[in-house]
Amino acid sequence: MSTKILPESDTRPDLSHGDGDHERFAHYVKKQKITESAVSGSPVIALCGKVWVPNRDPKKFPVCPECKEIYESMQSGGDGGGDK
Repeated sequence: MSTKILPESDTRPDLSHGDGDHERFAHYVKKQKITESAVSGSPVIALCGKVWVPNRDPKKFPVCPECKEIYESMQSGGDGGGDK
């Protein structure tokens, strides 16, 4: 019998997105929630709805297009129009 050492991974299912595409992106989350997660190990919720425990450097991934779109709409007031 032999054993194999594997890198640590989160084996909990991602209930918000089953397609795995969200694993390839850095997501927008409130800074306070990231800090809380780092201390407690509790999951965070991104603007796009992805729920996970952050454990990777987000600088190594492109920004989630869905999070970016939501964030930009929040910055412009969220009305979708250009006139103010």
